[in-house]
Amino acid sequence: MVHMEDVRFRYGRKAPLFDGLSLELRTDTIYGLLGKNGAGKTTLLKLLCGLRFPESGRITVDGYSPETRDPALLEEIFIIPEEFPSPAVKVSQYAWLHGVFYPRFDSEEYERHVAEFELDPDQKISEMSYGQKKKALLAFGLAANTPLLLLDEPTNGLDIPSKGQFRRLLAGAANEDRTILISTHQVRDMENLIDPIVVLEEGRVIFNHSVDEVTDRLTMGVAPEEPVGAIYTEQVLGGFAAVLERRDDTASRIDLELLFNAVTTHPADMDTLFAKEAVK
Repeated sequence: MVHMEDVRFRYGRKAPLFDGLSLELRTDTIYGLLGKNGAGKTTLLKLLCGLRFPESGRITVDGYSPETRDPALLEEIFIIPEEFPSPAVKVSQYAWLHGVFYPRFDSEEYERHVAEFELDPDQKISEMSYGQKKKALLAFGLAANTPLLLLDEPTNGLDIPSKGQFRRLLAGAANEDRTILISTHQVRDMENLIDPIVVLEEGRVIFNHSVDEVTDRLTMGVAPEEPVGAIYTEQVLGGFAAVLERRDDTASRIDLELLFNAVTTHPADMDTLFAKEAVK
């Protein structure tokens, strides 16, 4: 559904943020977009929905170029930014005002999400806390049922129960006709939900692999002593957390934070490892 090829983008006269960025996103998938501050995660989302325009290269979403801002494309995309306006309308009115722009919007689904997040339909969004505002927008974005859903730091501002509610709702919203792209620093909030995992570093994609590929090639865990030959280690309570090449048929749980640190610290080693045939 999404195709980015050799994209170049810069802010003003600054050095290019992206210079040759390429990425493919398919349907029926919840992608996790990870990267350090300034890596370009938010900018990438804005390029996909036409809020920013590439200097060169090609971007298509379902065959359309986002920079044309074609209404036929805009009704197929919903973005939930990290920062957003707070209109002085009731939660129930927000759906009435904006749902008309999205042909697949389901008002009954919206009401269910509002109830799941324990929001008051008669409260004005402008009077809510940041976390409540985020939940109201998440409820609408999920109910819009757009083929492309872009989420920028969706769990920021959510308390622990709300994060669990969000994960359940998002898992239920995923289907074969939908592409979901989540940009986040809160990687532990997204474990067991995102697949594949995409990492941005210095304006390019340095990692784009499925969970199955990761578990086929890597093993992660904590050992009392620093393992010899580890790709990446860090000292933690109780020993050393490590990422190693998998050499047997025992799979391990993925630690997204540990994986991200390994990828950004040793990208060349990871490239070499993932080019090899997986352990069978």
